[in-house]
Amino acid sequence: MATVVVFGGTGFLGRRLVEHLTTEGATVRVAVRHPDQARSILRAAGLNKIDVFGADVRDQASVAAALAGAGAVVNAVSAYVEKGGVTFEAVHVQGAETVARESVAGGIARLMHISGIGADPDSGSPYIAARGRGELMVKQAFPGVTIIRPGAMFGRGDALFGALADMARLLPVLPLIGGGRMRLQPVFVEDVAEAVAFSLADPGTAARIYELAGPKVYALRDLFEYTLRLIGKRRLLVPIPFILGEIQARLLELLPYPPLTTGQVDLLKLDSVASGLRPGFAELNIRPKSIEEIVPTYIGH
Repeated sequence: MATVVVFGGTGFLGRRLVEHLTTEGATVRVAVRHPDQARSILRAAGLNKIDVFGADVRDQASVAAALAGAGAVVNAVSAYVEKGGVTFEAVHVQGAETVARESVAGGIARLMHISGIGADPDSGSPYIAARGRGELMVKQAFPGVTIIRPGAMFGRGDALFGALADMARLLPVLPLIGGGRMRLQPVFVEDVAEAVAFSLADPGTAARIYELAGPKVYALRDLFEYTLRLIGKRRLLVPIPFILGEIQARLLELLPYPPLTTGQVDLLKLDSVASGLRPGFAELNIRPKSIEEIVPTYIGH
């Protein structure tokens, strides 16, 4: 298999994808903004022989250099918080287009673009709209791109159940933004990584959009209550309006690693479920695992 360049290869999904690809015998090159930090993360995961390349999707020259000699590309870069020059527009729209254009210029055969369920260029949310516009720009630049739209991903180290459990251990009261009515289909991050790796190896997935969602739909409140049962805690769940959630998120975004962002609050305003109009796990012959199968393995009393 030709060299696969994974932009964002140390992120929550990216690292799992790198593991899947190397297990399958692929030569993988990880392209990230902070290569030294990336090497430490990959070493900790037992991935000592991965080639790490310093590259920023906002910088055309570094993207072109990272792609030299490669045969396939996965863009798994994401930004949930806007800080400095790292804006949703710069990363999800302009950066995504740069990766697509440079892939064409470099003669890359396959491009996988990681987006998200609900991506919509007409959304009033800057984050969701940027995701949607990014898809449009990538398809225009690289018509054969395979777009992967995962739902809310879970797994060890996640920002879903792990973050909920941490909050529940610290706080006597948990805020339910928007009343916790939003519906979502949590999807196991390892299943998404497997699907991306499988799609990359199958030319038949080119120019298609896949929605990858878990097997069951839950209300957000259900997930709060499930997490509390797992850790053996009783907590008061207090519904709060979105405007208060946005204010809270803006304050938390001042932290180095915010537990809540305005982009995440925007996502809570809409159901995050598969439309049923796009191919998904079934077409890739993958049975997605449920939260009940996986979450207890990394969250408990």
